Amino acid sequence: MTIPNDVKITDEMVKAHGLKPDEYQRILDLIGREPTFTELGIFSAMWNEHCSYKSSKKWLRTLPTTGAVVIQGPGENAGVVDIGDGDAVIFKMESHNHPSYIEPYQGAATGVGGILRDVFTMGARPVAAMNALRFGEPGHPKTRHLVAGVVAGVGGYGNSFGVPTVGGEVEFDARYNGNILVNAFAAGLAKTDAIFYSEAKGVGLPVVYLGAKTGRDGVGGATMASAEFDEHIEEKRPTVQVGDPFTEKCLLEACLELMASGAVIAIQDMGAAGLTCSAVEMGAKGDLGIELDLDKVPVREERMSAYEMMLSESQERMLMVLKPEKERQAEAIFRKWGLDFAIVGRTTDDLRFRILHQGGEVADLPIKDLGDKAPEYDRPWVEPRKPAPLRADDVPQADVADALLKLLGSPNGSSRRWVWEQYDTLIQGNSLQRPGGDAGVVRVEGHETKALAFSSDVTPRYCEADPYEGGKQAVAECWRNLTATGALPLAATDNLNFGNPERPEIMGQFVQAIKGVGEACRALDFPIVSGNVSLYNETNGQGILPTPTIGGVGLLADWKKMARIGFAAENHPILLIGAPPEWGTHLGQSTYLRDIHGRTDGTPPPVDLAHEKKAGDFVRKLIASGIVTACHDLSDGGLAVALAEMAMASGIGAVIPGLVDIDPIPVWFGEDQGRYLVTLNLDPHQEEMDDLVREAQTLGIFAPRIGSTGGPELKLGDARGIPVGDLKAAHESWFPAFMNG
Repeated sequence: MTIPNDVKITDEMVKAHGLKPDEYQRILDLIGREPTFTELGIFSAMWNEHCSYKSSKKWLRTLPTTGAVVIQGPGENAGVVDIGDGDAVIFKMESHNHPSYIEPYQGAATGVGGILRDVFTMGARPVAAMNALRFGEPGHPKTRHLVAGVVAGVGGYGNSFGVPTVGGEVEFDARYNGNILVNAFAAGLAKTDAIFYSEAKGVGLPVVYLGAKTGRDGVGGATMASAEFDEHIEEKRPTVQVGDPFTEKCLLEACLELMASGAVIAIQDMGAAGLTCSAVEMGAKGDLGIELDLDKVPVREERMSAYEMMLSESQERMLMVLKPEKERQAEAIFRKWGLDFAIVGRTTDDLRFRILHQGGEVADLPIKDLGDKAPEYDRPWVEPRKPAPLRADDVPQADVADALLKLLGSPNGSSRRWVWEQYDTLIQGNSLQRPGGDAGVVRVEGHETKALAFSSDVTPRYCEADPYEGGKQAVAECWRNLTATGALPLAATDNLNFGNPERPEIMGQFVQAIKGVGEACRALDFPIVSGNVSLYNETNGQGILPTPTIGGVGLLADWKKMARIGFAAENHPILLIGAPPEWGTHLGQSTYLRDIHGRTDGTPPPVDLAHEKKAGDFVRKLIASGIVTACHDLSDGGLAVALAEMAMASGIGAVIPGLVDIDPIPVWFGEDQGRYLVTLNLDPHQEEMDDLVREAQTLGIFAPRIGSTGGPELKLGDARGIPVGDLKAAHESWFPAFMNG
């Protein structure tokens, strides 16, 4: 950026920085003069949607964020949850959607790098990663290129850094043709008495720059992420950051060593808006001013302007407030790891944000106003129109076996093995379940039996049809997936991806989804402790499907009793816990309608949260009793797909007699919520099972025995039996064939 700092600010400049005329007037009123060019950039960075949450704050405040095990909720780099024995799990999910569409490899890679830094900035060693990816329709000319780049970026960064990728999602829909979603999740472990925060404390203390050098990559990235795309999208490529996972690995080790030394007062990742956001947040939280001297910032490019240095989003960087007496020790640690260490400023008592460059002052702003006085909008919204329910006499028929094979081999129903085999899922040696099950599970190092479970979930087509029920369902499915391993769900993080909030119908989707998410979190005791909002996911006026992704963490007291989805042996009874008496009824918005008949009508399945809680608590008790040999929750594709997934995971078939004189399509493909398939080992436990089934009946939970495991085929009612090998062939073939062209 070659524009001098004292240039006259024009309307075009204001617009280019993503600021509305009334927002610029607000700036003039706050500082009482025209801003310098660097100051305009700083306001743009702090007041954009990505950093200020100006369209969403009103509604985010309605979410439940506290609980018995919550140590830190939203407002820090990540959420912190107590898991007992002096240990805490620290986790968060964030989006890197716009950068990943523009430059898929680096966009995805730096999304992974950024979320890992959010976790280890707080003193945690990362132990697990996930990613929720959504792409356009497979036939779109950019989709294969984007899938290849994003998957390579996720794997390239995570594998090199050394964190296992334990789960995630990959889905395709035409509504993501012009705006893919890359939501990255990371979790780490720390001691509860050694958690680090970003609030600066003390006047006159050194502000220290740590990590890699600053370059021009990513300048204006946060502002770009807060705007819609148009036909000039390729011009935004320079706003995408470039990552180096090996430098980040060194940064992790240096930060943890530094934290152990007692040198750190406050520390903040340089993520969105780089040096600007990290410095402002640290100072403002501590009611302190910050003065920075940019001449002392390590740079890797010549003649960088103050504007560029303040808005660069170069990766692998931290900002820290340091105990002065520990300066030499801290510097030695970072030099040992081959990283930059530079005192670039100091804390002050005047609540000003001052930037010095080349002997002059290029910015002098009220530090609290950069955050606290950012615009906050109560945007107009309209309640989304809900589709009519699917009529009972409008259920299209199909051969059950043929339909199941087609669902298993469809773009959204096929195996994601091609994706997750490019990720290191076993590094660190603590992974207990690989991707493909209900949740990833990782042992807590240093404990004999304790483990953590992780899952990420949302069903965007449900959210499009009814954002309120869709929001509830996203939380409930995440909670179910953790429960299906035997884990007690502890807390969640959200990544709320929507279109342009200035359109009342889009804002209505957001509001209703938040209401659904909040209600479900309260009912299931599953608070939101961190998260991210990604708006303006539109290209030329075409918005994405509303996609409020929920990432959850659960605790297994004894991982040796953990449940998996694969049938463990033949002749084990199969129970359908939480089913209605008909086993399944709801086909509205189902994958059966969409993928077999090309229809997207009807309402999504309602979520009875009281039922979810009862059924889930019962399933966890059943798993803890030790008689469960397999467990799987029911979701896309209903009972038929869930049974097929359990058979494919084990190579063992099953015989399910089916119900008499009932339409088989809703039975096998209905997507009723709150259901689990469970297999039991009865030989030594018949009496215990009888007692548990009686308990379920007392609780009002229908838990019929629907069949048994065994044989080489999956036999559903009167439909022809399908060899398990044929199920696998259908399931495993689509993704490799698609990527091979």
